[in-house]
Amino acid sequence: MNDILMALDQVLAQRRESSPEESYVASLHRDGLNKILEKISEEATEVILAAKDMNQAGTADALVNEVADLWFHSLVMLSHLDLSHTDVLNVLNARMGLSGLAEKAARKRHNAGSENA
Repeated sequence: MNDILMALDQVLAQRRESSPEESYVASLHRDGLNKILEKISEEATEVILAAKDMNQAGTADALVNEVADLWFHSLVMLSHLDLSHTDVLNVLNARMGLSGLAEKAARKRHNAGSENA
């Protein structure tokens, strides 16, 4: 699966340099971070609605497609900020083996230390 993310990173990098008239990704970059964040917000709302619909109707297709859209736009945002999926995967990897409660407590301690510095 990481191969898909690596390939998508390459496509996003190429499209970022494309003409905004020819590339949706390039147009998002041209329009700036706020536009990208608006798309993420829109997609997140669509994920929520699709999950509620799936809970009632029992079909996963719409939900999976909306999550793919959310992930895609999140990757565009990371690209816009000169980050990539590997930055996220590194954080997730570091969290492996920790309980969610322990990880959150460690994050709170780390953030409290940052605020006092």
